[in-house]
Amino acid sequence: MKLVIITGRSGAGKSTALHVLEDLGFFAIDNVPAELIPDITHKAIESNEPDYQRLAIIVDARNITHTLDQFPEIVRQLEQQNISLEVIYLDADDSVLLHRFSETRRKHPLSNNDVILTEAIAEERILLEPFLQLADLTIDTSQLTIHQLRDLISTRLASRKEGQLALLFQSFAFKKGIPSDADMVFDVRCLPNPYWNVALRTLTGKDEKVAEYLRQQLDVTEMLNDIRSFLDKWLPRFIDTNRSYITVAIGCTGGQHRSVFCCEQLAKYFTDELPNVLVRHREL
Repeated sequence: MKLVIITGRSGAGKSTALHVLEDLGFFAIDNVPAELIPDITHKAIESNEPDYQRLAIIVDARNITHTLDQFPEIVRQLEQQNISLEVIYLDADDSVLLHRFSETRRKHPLSNNDVILTEAIAEERILLEPFLQLADLTIDTSQLTIHQLRDLISTRLASRKEGQLALLFQSFAFKKGIPSDADMVFDVRCLPNPYWNVALRTLTGKDEKVAEYLRQQLDVTEMLNDIRSFLDKWLPRFIDTNRSYITVAIGCTGGQHRSVFCCEQLAKYFTDELPNVLVRHREL
C-alpha cells in the first residue's frame, strides 16, 4: 500500500498538492485527524479494493493539538506495517502566507478573537515542527504559482519509482533568497559572470553562447568537478539511509547565467548515474 501524507502550514498549497495526487490516481482525503490514520490505512488494506491502495491525506493544524503530538509515533507504526509512506511538507515565508490570507479573506485555523493572523502563522510553525522533522520532501511555495506548484509536485512524485532517490538541481538568485527546501546549497557567485558581456546579458545559462563562454573558464570547470566529486561521494550515503528526495540548490547573483548552466551540466552528468534527475530554474 502507498500512503502520502500532505502537511504544512495553512496557505502553503496543501489542497493543490492533494488535487495533484488525486489526478495521479490516489484516493484523496482532506483534514484527517492524525489518530485516525492507522484505522484508515488498516481498513483500506483489509478491503483489498484497488482504489484504496494509494491514499493521499492531509493532516495539519486543524487537528486537535493532542492528536498532532501523536504524529511521530503514528509514522513509526505505519513504517513497521509494510506501508510505503511519504510525508510531504509545504511551507512559505510568513509574509507570503500573510498576503495570501489577506488576499483571499480566509480565516486561519488558529486565529480567533484573541489570536491575530500574524500570531497564528507563527504559532502554526511551532505546532507543526514535528511534522517538518519527519518530512521526506519539503517544498517552499513562496515564489510558486499554483500551476508551478502542480507541475513540481507532479514531476517529483510521478517520476520517482519506489525505493529510488529523486534528485533535483535548482538554480536560484541569492538576491531573492536561498530556497528553504534545499538540502544542499552551492554558491557559484565567485565564477566569471556572463552578465558583464553585453552580447550575453539577455541570454540564460541554457543558451549555447553562454554555455560556450562558461566552458572556456577554468574556474567553472574546477567548480563543476568539485561539486560532482562531492555528490559522487555522498549521494550513495543518502541512498543507503533510504532518503527519497534530495534538492541541490546552486545560486548566483541573478539566477540567470552561472547557476543555470551549472545545474544543467550537473543534471546531464547525474542522469547517467541515477534514474530520477530533475532540473528547475527558479528565476527563469
